[in-house]
Amino acid sequence: MRLNTKKLVKLTVMGEISHPTLRKTGYVSTAEGKVEVYPSVGGITTNCRIGDSAIDLMADHVEPGVSIRNPGPSVGEYSPNGGLNVLACIGNKAIVTSGEAKGAEGFVTGKHGGVDHVMIDFGTDVLLKLQIGDKIHIQSFGTGLRLLDYYPEILVMNIDPDLLQKINISEKPKTLTIGVSHMVPAKLMGSGLGSASAYSGDYDIQMFDSKTVRKYQLNNLRFGDIVAIMDSDASYGWIYREGAVTIGIVAHSNSVISGHGPGVTTIMTSGSGRIKPVIDKKANLKDYLK
Repeated sequence: MRLNTKKLVKLTVMGEISHPTLRKTGYVSTAEGKVEVYPSVGGITTNCRIGDSAIDLMADHVEPGVSIRNPGPSVGEYSPNGGLNVLACIGNKAIVTSGEAKGAEGFVTGKHGGVDHVMIDFGTDVLLKLQIGDKIHIQSFGTGLRLLDYYPEILVMNIDPDLLQKINISEKPKTLTIGVSHMVPAKLMGSGLGSASAYSGDYDIQMFDSKTVRKYQLNNLRFGDIVAIMDSDASYGWIYREGAVTIGIVAHSNSVISGHGPGVTTIMTSGSGRIKPVIDKKANLKDYLK
């Protein structure tokens, strides 16, 4: 693929490992009207990594690997954490710069809106050495990426150019065929709709209709799965548009809260339907990044 890689800017961005957060009671109200307590966002999740199930967990919105944010103060409408969330791209190299695991390398795997975290995968040996507050630098690269032969019919965001060229994509004169683990109908999409931009955060697949979940085999969704959301346009925020296609990566786990579910960070979209997804069960970050 012809990319504008030489025009892209590399900026180092930084975050600190955040502490897990819950309400004081721990309670969440489920879509079934129950009150329950689950682990949730933030921290260092040592037993949930890319390639693991994002569904069969006693958890709500749990984030795999390491969750970071930049605690620096905002200046007017400008925020260091906003810079981290927009500029960090899936596949970017991340380096631990403090603590016992200093020097260890991982990679960005997703972004979570609302709490505004960036998630990073490290080896289990590294995860066990990391501590809350450790600093992690990311070599951000990818913001502004364009597919020169398909722009503006196909837009790309939130992905490192090197990773883009590793995933299962084949070119045709006016379309790209992309391997995905699942095809998700837009009618299932919930939290995130109405956001003004898809360059940070995610939007969620609602998993509350068991018949539809079985039909689209969504019970085997994994962290890092590359999925297609059909009739979805993410060009300027997430909206329903018949014939459009959005490609994203599963960034956080399922949720019991109404309107929520496994979160998908967008990497590519076409409002005119120039993306043609095909099922590829190996379409997961674990198979493209070591």
